[in-house]
Amino acid sequence: MKERMLIEFFSLTIGVFLVTWLILKKLIPVLKSKKIGQKIYEIGPRWHKGKEGTPIMGGLGFIIATILGIAVITGVYAYYGRAAELIGVWLTLALALLNGLIGFFDDYTKLIKKQNQGFRAWQKLALQLIVSAAYLWAMSRFEFLDTSLEIPYFDISIELGIFYYFLAILFISGMVNSVNLTDGIDGLCSSVSAVVGAFFAVVAFIMLRPELAIFPATVIGGTVGFLMYNFYPAKIFMGDTGSLYLGGAVVGMAFLINEPLIILIAGIIYLTEVASVILQVGYFKITHGKRIFKMAPIHHHFEKCGWSEVKIVGVFTLITVLACVLAYFGL
Repeated sequence: MKERMLIEFFSLTIGVFLVTWLILKKLIPVLKSKKIGQKIYEIGPRWHKGKEGTPIMGGLGFIIATILGIAVITGVYAYYGRAAELIGVWLTLALALLNGLIGFFDDYTKLIKKQNQGFRAWQKLALQLIVSAAYLWAMSRFEFLDTSLEIPYFDISIELGIFYYFLAILFISGMVNSVNLTDGIDGLCSSVSAVVGAFFAVVAFIMLRPELAIFPATVIGGTVGFLMYNFYPAKIFMGDTGSLYLGGAVVGMAFLINEPLIILIAGIIYLTEVASVILQVGYFKITHGKRIFKMAPIHHHFEKCGWSEVKIVGVFTLITVLACVLAYFGL
């Protein structure tokens, strides 16, 4: 069992890594030639102005690689009559893809259609809520989850009944947008997400569940492959296409192991990023113009404090590693 898991896991991880790397190698020159590049707005950090024109929508690289990778592994499982084991994986892939599609529409509208706005904020949130609801319905339909909520560290399960779905819909949408906010400097979102993917892979191996290691393998392979071009100074950005896809992927992995709350610990950086924005906006309104942070999300605060992008990515990634170790003991 373990030997088969190892072969499947590393084959898929390396395969997705290589395909992502190759796709982006071909995609970057195409995007440059068509001038599909990042626009740096005045409200953003002024020191990011030099990044303007950097190709965007790089998330397509690891998304395509993931689809191909999961399709191949599904073929292998089908050959041995075990394809049904991957239903949860495909449902989670659908959650990630549909969120990525929402981001793709925004990227496409702004960069190719040259329009100022894609979806309005309320439209994007409404679509995310619908996608989350559909995912939960499908997971419940195929009996991959129930309405009990596992509490980390306390070995307690709370039966929430119908309220589980309302809370879970908001939870998924919130986490997806938290990951989106983390994508603000070179290599940050992909580095943090690679570590989170590794955490869920370890969990799958401990549980001896080969099917649960498949999605983490694609996240690790895809994000590391993307990092080959996204680490400072970035040659390409993932865009909303990639960050919203990754948001669906990381929260989906938590639901696959039926421990959704564990992502709040393992993904502490995501949570910190969104919390910094909420606090900043709330405090600004209450005090009529005062700020808690020099700039939000919080990675920009540290930039204004003089930290380099490489240092921020390194520290945030190390925090994620420690948080994942802590999360492990909460299972």
